[in-house]
Amino acid sequence: MSAKQQIERLRRELHEANRAYYVDARPSMTDREFDEKLARLAELEAAHPELDDPASPTRRVGGEPIEGFETVAHSLPMLSIDNTYNEAEVRAWAERVLKALSKDAPNATPKPGPKAKRAKNAQAESLFGDNDGHAPDDAPGVAFVCDPKIDGVALSLRYEQGALVRVLTRGDGVRGDDVTENARTIRAVPLRLEGDPPRVLEIRGEAFIPNAEFERINREREADDLEPFMNPRNACAGTLKQLDPRKVAPRRLGFVAHGLGAVEPADAFVRYSQVLETLPRFGAPVGGSWSLCSSVEEVIAYIERFDRARAELPFMVDGVVVRVDDFAQQRTLGYTSKSPRWCIAYKYPAERKTTKLLRVDFQVGKTGKITPRAVMEPVLIAGTTVRHASLHNFGLIAERDIRTGDTVIVEKAGEIIPQVIGPVLEERPKSARKIKPPESCPICEGPVEIELETGRETARRCVNPECPAQIREKLIWFAGRAQMDIDGLGEKTIDQIREESDIPLGHFADVFRLQNHRDALLALDRMGEKKVDNLLEGVQQAKSRGLARVLGALGVRHVGTATAKLLARKYRDIDHLMQASEPELRPKALTAAERKAHNIDEHALETGLGRETAPIFHAYLHSPAAQRTFKELRSVGVDLTSRDYIGDGERAAAPDSPFAGKKVVLTGTLESFERESLKELLESLGAKVTGSVSAKTDLVIAGESAGSKLDKARALGIEVWDEARLLAGLPQGARP
Repeated sequence: MSAKQQIERLRRELHEANRAYYVDARPSMTDREFDEKLARLAELEAAHPELDDPASPTRRVGGEPIEGFETVAHSLPMLSIDNTYNEAEVRAWAERVLKALSKDAPNATPKPGPKAKRAKNAQAESLFGDNDGHAPDDAPGVAFVCDPKIDGVALSLRYEQGALVRVLTRGDGVRGDDVTENARTIRAVPLRLEGDPPRVLEIRGEAFIPNAEFERINREREADDLEPFMNPRNACAGTLKQLDPRKVAPRRLGFVAHGLGAVEPADAFVRYSQVLETLPRFGAPVGGSWSLCSSVEEVIAYIERFDRARAELPFMVDGVVVRVDDFAQQRTLGYTSKSPRWCIAYKYPAERKTTKLLRVDFQVGKTGKITPRAVMEPVLIAGTTVRHASLHNFGLIAERDIRTGDTVIVEKAGEIIPQVIGPVLEERPKSARKIKPPESCPICEGPVEIELETGRETARRCVNPECPAQIREKLIWFAGRAQMDIDGLGEKTIDQIREESDIPLGHFADVFRLQNHRDALLALDRMGEKKVDNLLEGVQQAKSRGLARVLGALGVRHVGTATAKLLARKYRDIDHLMQASEPELRPKALTAAERKAHNIDEHALETGLGRETAPIFHAYLHSPAAQRTFKELRSVGVDLTSRDYIGDGERAAAPDSPFAGKKVVLTGTLESFERESLKELLESLGAKVTGSVSAKTDLVIAGESAGSKLDKARALGIEVWDEARLLAGLPQGARP
């Protein structure tokens, strides 16, 4: 079988598997089998770029990062739906609908015929389970469709000639963000419609995170000492706004269609129930438990029946959407300024219980974030016993006046994550005590940073990078390739040393003391002489990386690789940096008067720190923890002088450097350079190296297997250099 035939067969099998899983709810292959076929397809496509197809299943893994989201006008507004919370309000809405339509009797919906009934009753299972819809025998002139209201993020998918061309969020209803690249990673979103769809078809629906995936994501976040997401909807919204689509794909978002935007030809559909019957034939999943109702009594019965069944669904549903079936009647009913009159959402209330708040523990995560955690008397909510709940931050505690000893109201946000809503003030005992936020880290007693938003505290962090609560992750970062680049000291080796030996590895300086423990390292499982010697050689080489690498490797908040390089250009060594005043650390953020007051030259080099971040970094530099860190690093021979120092003079790049002041993007594989070393070289020659191509990019350097960045550069008319042109443009001394 030729490569072309293999590629076509794999694409077909994977498309069919997606349809079987997301549309028909009848999986045709295991996840492992799907992943193996996808990997094989990716290999074949990489070997045969001439067979590229934008609708290939491999495009779902995510493309290159983007700089931001373009805001685009909707072809038709995406309006919100009015909510209702009780049966009386549903009846009142239905009465208004019937009254308005009674004035326009010719538009009454004809009674569904036998063919429509058979199609409706024969509809396959979907993500919601068995379809319990039915076409009533005596449907009057107005029919209603009830379908589940998924608690997700509204999207509008635009297809032209069957191909997906754009995906927008709801935004403000008139304009939304273009999240096409992120939405392409959602396997339930068809990249190309099947059958014979209308020439233009905008499918509107809901993106969501399935419950099982949400629980998996939160387990992983908790394992990484990150605060768990409050509910699937917030997590889904945040996921869709990621700038790197490759971070979206692992979240495994789902999608269900529930309506239309623009359609050409406009008369392709006459009823909403027809849309729900037809979209699965195009490959778009819909809610299978929708029901066609002939009266408000049937609507109420559906709402009650579905309330008992929704807990068994694999994703969060917070209500039922009820709408008039006939599109002509919908047009007659029209809209208010913000919502359609022909549609309403019934919202189920969240289950709430009261219990006693016994105490609040302070947890420190790997990023240093200090999270208050409620410890309560056990209470049964939504089928599970709840003893703990995140209080999120100290600003929320103060805002809600939550105190230890209070009787508090607890609910499960999104029916999954327990949260404290607030205290029952009339039951507050005299012994209740205000919760006092920690002034220093509860683990290491190091300095803390308080983050504010509109005057309210949103986070409190320990800024000591050697805090024991953070040290494992900090060590892994410290030894990483882009930081100190210590060959052989990866995550597994760090864990093995810390867990299986008596070798101290609790501080950054301990990394360089590993040279004193060669015999103990050799005694570890699978640590032979060659591996140990390579590790110790890597440790020795790391001592001479220089100030920029050390600062970027420490994991100090607000000081990443780029800021560390800027600081190293301005300060000759760690002592010089320690002498800097806080205003000197933020020269570009000062007013003319402030620069004059602090005797700072207006041409002073940028440090990467501003009004909010410079005080935090300055406080860290002068904290006992930082003093100890730099003293220990110096004692083990780590060089803390700068390799990049140019003072407050002009940039060191030669004035005739072809890279001076240019925004450069690297893509593909180069034979003569590793990506990080080339980036450093170009920056030393005056370039600003970024990760994505935009209209502001000046130059793209493309090696072998360059992908979408190269395509975008060509489309924008940006200058592109290959490796030969790069080598010719480099100064003689910079060439390999």
